Amino acid sequence: MITAGARGRSRGFTLIEVLLATALLAGGLALAFTTVRSAMAISQRGEAIAVANERMRAVQDLLRRQLGQALRSPIERPDPTQEPLHFVGEPQRMRFVSEVPGYLGRGGPYVHVLEVVTQREGVRLQLGLVMVQAGEQLPERPPRAPEVLVDGLKRVELRYRGIDASTGQLGDWSTDWEDTRRLPVLVAVRVEPVQGAPWPELVVALD
Repeated sequence: MITAGARGRSRGFTLIEVLLATALLAGGLALAFTTVRSAMAISQRGEAIAVANERMRAVQDLLRRQLGQALRSPIERPDPTQEPLHFVGEPQRMRFVSEVPGYLGRGGPYVHVLEVVTQREGVRLQLGLVMVQAGEQLPERPPRAPEVLVDGLKRVELRYRGIDASTGQLGDWSTDWEDTRRLPVLVAVRVEPVQGAPWPELVVALD
């Protein structure tokens, strides 16, 4: 015989209890979803920062190596009526000759053209390479397109520093290198991305 107390205990959940449990479950799922989404966003931001930092190190290492072994060698065929071109430095472009390892080309001296190119979405830094022998440039067939080192930039600044002929001391930084016969003593490259912090300034001593 079933007592009244037993019938009360087996009546199941009330509507209020079901609604309350459903609300608690929905709240828990929403909290879990928010937590997961936040963790994914943090992870994606961290991954983007890591990729950007790796790109920065790769570009700076390349420029440090190529500038550091720049040669006092003619960029173009020597012209007796003009000053020889061993290094051309401008605010948004520089040209110099440096050795290129085999994995970047055929090896040997190449004219390097480091250039800042303005685009609609920002600026990019690119590097053109052309083989050279005694000032005679030997472009590839078909012509080799410049390598994009990094894009999505707000600005890039190229600067040069050399010995002041009048004092024999290290002169001031300049955005133009006028003495094309000599290499600058120091070259600086400043890069500021559209997003993220500016890169540490790269300063390279030329041999």
